[in-house]
Amino acid sequence: MSTDFTYDLTIHHAPDEGGHFLANGTLFGGCFAAETLMQPLQEIETAFFEAWQDEAFQQERLSLLKHYAGRATPLYHAKRLSKELGGAQIYLKREDLNHTGAHKLNNTIGQALLAHRMGKKKVIAETGAGQHGVATATVAALFGLQCDIYMGREDMRRQAPNVFRMKLLGANVIPVDSGTATLKDAVNEALRVWVANCEDTFYIFGTAAGPHPFPLMVRQFHTVIGQEARAQCLAQAGKLPDVAVACVGGGSNAIGLLHPLQDDDIRLVAVEAAGCGLETKQHAAALCKGKAGIIHGSLSYLLENDEGQVQPTHSISAGLDYPGVGPELAAMMESGRLDVDSATDDEALAAFQTLTQVEGIIPALESSHAIAAGMRIAASMNPEQIVLVNLSGRGDKDLGTVMDKLAEDAKEGDQ
Repeated sequence: MSTDFTYDLTIHHAPDEGGHFLANGTLFGGCFAAETLMQPLQEIETAFFEAWQDEAFQQERLSLLKHYAGRATPLYHAKRLSKELGGAQIYLKREDLNHTGAHKLNNTIGQALLAHRMGKKKVIAETGAGQHGVATATVAALFGLQCDIYMGREDMRRQAPNVFRMKLLGANVIPVDSGTATLKDAVNEALRVWVANCEDTFYIFGTAAGPHPFPLMVRQFHTVIGQEARAQCLAQAGKLPDVAVACVGGGSNAIGLLHPLQDDDIRLVAVEAAGCGLETKQHAAALCKGKAGIIHGSLSYLLENDEGQVQPTHSISAGLDYPGVGPELAAMMESGRLDVDSATDDEALAAFQTLTQVEGIIPALESSHAIAAGMRIAASMNPEQIVLVNLSGRGDKDLGTVMDKLAEDAKEGDQ
């Protein structure tokens, strides 16, 4: 049940006017977009800063977060899991209990309010795991907006329940067949369409990446996660966590949890998808194995092949199957403030099963990567310490993928 919570609306650690986050001489972020997109991006930036200072906008946004989304989401002490590991106490930030089943609604509420404020009649979005698509379709229904969702055909196959949810909510789900038919390609197509329709269409970008001002906007709409978790941990445990952990694809749930904690004496950990292993090319670990470059309108870390082309990625989780990462997280890693870890498909699946069987909570496969790393970290610590893990989404959407993978593994074991 939601409770009253006072949020800090100050924009901390803001980028410069060009949307850059400076770290070790590198200006991460920025706005590397087609000339035709520069004006709409500037219009969004102006509208965002005006809205952020508008008390009426914030009152409506926070009211929707409380009464519609169900914030504040709980902080749960996973006592049985902690005891079984024999290390630190694990606390889960239950974003899976947010309306629509993930953290994504925090952002889509904010951006839909902005679109409505700007007089837009239609919204478009990209989606990988489908949670951002569902959250966008949800706010489109709430505000009476037309809605098109671009989704890679491969992701549509493995996230069929979310495709059906989006259609039920009245959205048009448009398959993307180019490239690997996953999240990267959905972003490419949504940007291409927006160029031709920006006069009446608002692009609700789904993660803390892309051209400025999207990384800043998405971060600000998601800082409710970390602000709540910080206060809840102090109230429940009497102290701040020693470690905070979140999974990373583009980085929206991670920056939402970690940004409000970066001025505290807390170890911050981002967990990427190691897929079949970091030693292979079948992964999506841009921070672990990538290099600085421009992807989807900003300078960040990304995975490239020897010819400088974006490298195909792999993860069992559709939401982490992305070759880049948000620029602020890249800057935090470059500056030494952010530690980077990873979890393989098998490790994430094992964590999925463990949390389900020990605590009765079925996590999304994206979140299972954070659970896997959080369990590993906690096991090396003492029982007086705390590991905070962002449980960014629930696992309903992944049951088909898990069933198929477990059946495949069982078949291989019988051979």
